[in-house]
Amino acid sequence: MKTTLEIPDFLFRRAKSVAAERGIPLRQLVTEAVQEKLKVISGEKPWMKHLGKLKHLHKERTRVEKRIEEAFEQVDREMWE
Repeated sequence: MKTTLEIPDFLFRRAKSVAAERGIPLRQLVTEAVQEKLKVISGEKPWMKHLGKLKHLHKERTRVEKRIEEAFEQVDREMWE
């Protein structure tokens, strides 16, 4: 859909510059900006889509923590001997 927007000159120049830096058309930058703003307003949390993605590393983290604790226990024993 085509529409006409009134944007302050400084904001337009900044948006045009950012779009050029990213190598995308201004309309794409504006579309992405509106989408992001609507997500915030609607309460969507984009970072939530990544929640739980590292769950497969839980066992590895537990293994590493156990090794670290064993190493500290060894150091403690050596210090007190």
